[in-house]
Amino acid sequence: MGLRAVTSRIYRGEISADIVGRPKIWAAISGLLLVLSLAGLLVQGLNFGVEFKGGSVFTFKAPGSSIEDVRGAVSGGGVHQVIVQKAGGDWRVTTESLTSTHVTEVKTHVSQELNIPAEKISTQVVGASWGGEIQEKAWQALIVFMILIILYLSLAFEWRMAVAAVVALIHDLVITAGIYAWSGFEVTPATLLGFLTILGYSLYDAVVVFDMIKEVTKPLTATSKTTYSQAANQALSSTLVRSLNTSLVAILPVGAILFIGTTLFGAGTLKDLSLALFVGMIVGTYSSICVATPLLVQFKEREPKYKQIRANLARREHSTKRQAKAAKVKAAAGGPGGDAPSADDEPSGGSSGGEQDDDAADLRSTVTVKKVVQTGPRQQPRRGTRQQRRGGGGAK
Repeated sequence: MGLRAVTSRIYRGEISADIVGRPKIWAAISGLLLVLSLAGLLVQGLNFGVEFKGGSVFTFKAPGSSIEDVRGAVSGGGVHQVIVQKAGGDWRVTTESLTSTHVTEVKTHVSQELNIPAEKISTQVVGASWGGEIQEKAWQALIVFMILIILYLSLAFEWRMAVAAVVALIHDLVITAGIYAWSGFEVTPATLLGFLTILGYSLYDAVVVFDMIKEVTKPLTATSKTTYSQAANQALSSTLVRSLNTSLVAILPVGAILFIGTTLFGAGTLKDLSLALFVGMIVGTYSSICVATPLLVQFKEREPKYKQIRANLARREHSTKRQAKAAKVKAAAGGPGGDAPSADDEPSGGSSGGEQDDDAADLRSTVTVKKVVQTGPRQQPRRGTRQQRRGGGGAK
């Protein structure tokens, strides 16, 4: 079968991978990612920008100057913590908090070293209290978002889906923050905006999958021949291609901003946002498929209704009726030399009447019945007269 045919069958949902049936694999992958992310947060830590920890920012144009030239010009003014970034054609230098007098001295020194007018150097002093307010507002927005999500999913679907979705969201946040820590990118207000955006994107994928699962599993009853896990995997397979296509379309422009914009065009102000979006979209797509759905299935399989379906299927699979039929088929296939089924292979006395009728029908289908017809005169003794029969004898 060609690649195009396989791709077409996958797109139509005719070929599906058992994603739901392998929860240990996804748990191991997610556990490894979470450990690496937590290690990055604890060892490397987040690089908070000046908006959070406070400081002074110098912005100016210096054509022909290198990063070392700019750093040396600012450091020569008596500054100890210098972070140099290039945003387009502008240099953005962040330092520790400086007094107004010290800011003037740094501007004068930079003007002399880089041969640019002092009035062309813009300065901004940010206090740490403003960054603290941003963090507080961000935490408040996150908590309100989580509460609203739990309420919505609990009302639209059920609380188990809400729990699975929230676990996937926390999973996405921790991994994205860990990658941010290992990359060393500054955490800015744009970063927080990106984090809140990926929460909505991850939730969108999860809701699409949950809606399909709800539709597919709704007809399941105690007599169904499909377990909840199998039905959920079928629903996931039917939405898998759509989720991947949506994620790919969204990731491509974000990746262009992150890799092409920051390297070729110097879009420094957008790299913080684009990194959060790029990582969050990839992790969000993975979590909605391989974290939220398997976790939901684990919750649902513990319900009495779906436990009964699984038990019924297992009982049908190992029923004595199937064993008896298998023994008869084996004996019939063996021919005259085959071993006849023994008395131990017969169903027990507690079997239902329906099973006995089925066994009788199977027996009639395997046994050939021949009717023997007698030919010629019938040789039977003559019966005596009524008087001879009553008297016990008669004339010979």
